[in-house]
Amino acid sequence: MRTSFVEGTDASSARVHGERLLPDSNDFLYYRGFIADEQADRTFAQLAQLIAWHTERITLFGRHYESPRLVAWYGDAGAVYRYSGITHQPHPWTKELLALRADLEAFLGVRFTSVLLNRYRDGRDSVSWHSDDEPELGARPVIASVSLGVARTFCLRSKRDRARRVSLRLEHGSLLLMRGESQAAWQHAVLKERHVSGERINLTFRVL
Repeated sequence: MRTSFVEGTDASSARVHGERLLPDSNDFLYYRGFIADEQADRTFAQLAQLIAWHTERITLFGRHYESPRLVAWYGDAGAVYRYSGITHQPHPWTKELLALRADLEAFLGVRFTSVLLNRYRDGRDSVSWHSDDEPELGARPVIASVSLGVARTFCLRSKRDRARRVSLRLEHGSLLLMRGESQAAWQHAVLKERHVSGERINLTFRVL
């Protein structure tokens, strides 16, 4: 079963309460317009210029690949993160990242220790199906995913029933909150979209 997420409330309500991706769960909540357009534009430009972007070489099933996107890892001292055979040592927080973290913490009531940034240069950049279920994140991780730039499609599929899928467009300035069983029960991806020409920056704030 494939479904598309349909925005069913106005922007002001979504900003406060969020919109469910799953009709029977609050594990995925989407907040449109979490960052106002003008501020989102400024933040995108700052991050594009100031972040220490690099291309990863990841290891999957014993083979080495270059990741199809640029990445960066920032966080508190000691916030070391490991996935796909890579150990990430955090860069210190920038003032722009600290300001965004403060807004998220005030809104969600969660103390975030780190953030993974992904930069999608166009629709050829992507991230394949996965769950953010590394041991460092705990059994029920809370992840706040902020999107800036061109909208991309976020795909979700059940681990128990691969035919059950949900998708939505992650808009400029939006927030997607993932929590509870979101990583234990689901996989997510941002797949290639060849028709997309603009850039997107995604920030996933985490607790280690």
